Amino acid sequence: MTISYARVSGESQVELTSEEVPDTLPPGAVEVAVTYCGVCATDTHNYTSGGKVPPAVFGHEWTGTVRRVADDVTTVAPGQRVIACVGPSCGACAMCVAGHEDHCDTAFAEANGVTPDAPAHGGFATGIVVAARRVMPVLDGLTDVQAALVEPTAVTFHAVRRTRQPLGAVVVVQGAGPIGLLAAQHARHAGAGLVLVVEPNPERRRAAEELGFTDVSEPGDAFRQHVLDVTAGLGADVVYECTGAAGLFQSSAELVRRGGTLSLLGFPMTDSQVSYGDWQVRELTVVGSLAYTHADFLGAMRSIADGSVRVDTLHTGTVGLGDLAALMDELDSGRTSHAKVLVDPTR
Repeated sequence: MTISYARVSGESQVELTSEEVPDTLPPGAVEVAVTYCGVCATDTHNYTSGGKVPPAVFGHEWTGTVRRVADDVTTVAPGQRVIACVGPSCGACAMCVAGHEDHCDTAFAEANGVTPDAPAHGGFATGIVVAARRVMPVLDGLTDVQAALVEPTAVTFHAVRRTRQPLGAVVVVQGAGPIGLLAAQHARHAGAGLVLVVEPNPERRRAAEELGFTDVSEPGDAFRQHVLDVTAGLGADVVYECTGAAGLFQSSAELVRRGGTLSLLGFPMTDSQVSYGDWQVRELTVVGSLAYTHADFLGAMRSIADGSVRVDTLHTGTVGLGDLAALMDELDSGRTSHAKVLVDPTR
């Protein structure tokens, strides 16, 4: 069988190519027919940088249906809908042996597409062959579109879980792109007393309001004063920084009360300059978050299934493989109205 897929072939260049799938799958592997694959900022960065991200990560938000399984695979079966995920803690790596299963080296390598069995391409493809530990059955009741949005939901589920947000906390979510909107919903679900969303783009502010957030503002001095007003001059208990804009890190920290938490979700592409002394004097807790664990995917699916987190409104478009380069150019331009675009490889 032949699989068609897209790969980065140079700076801001995408090439459509194909590969033959062997008649016999290697042990522990499954072949999945891809239904949808979401496009995220990591994909855009890989496209503009000419492929600095491992090939397996270019298209990592996919869902599909199992076509075949190797003889030794018992966890999934042909015809079953699955999502891409990372495997459970391996129990054998240095982190697991030391008792830090939540930071399993194997699962982290899978998230970054650098395991020895990582596929030669990601989910911008008609099909993909991966280790069976890298797929999870879709919960009953989830649509294909919802399943395709589980991966970014797991990213934000992981971040809010790691942050250990106190019940009743005053929370600021900085940035109302897909990650910010998902983080805000998880924060609300985790028992925040008040969620304040700050975002410069008016369309994204409207998207936050459509999700039921009533305290949505533009950034600036007025917003900073608003945070002080609603917290009796203290500052927010938790700030989720979801933009990844390196220049905002210090100003984000200054929104946090003394003894509060700055949670970092957005990933900066350049170095940041912050006031070490300010962070130390105010005893800030800074939580970094990247990727997820196997369990985060199940938690993310459950939050979608029970309606605690709404993802359907984030889906703003669907394109085929042949339209991927044009979409990447649009997303990179910064002049797009899209939130989350899905690639349908059959179009």
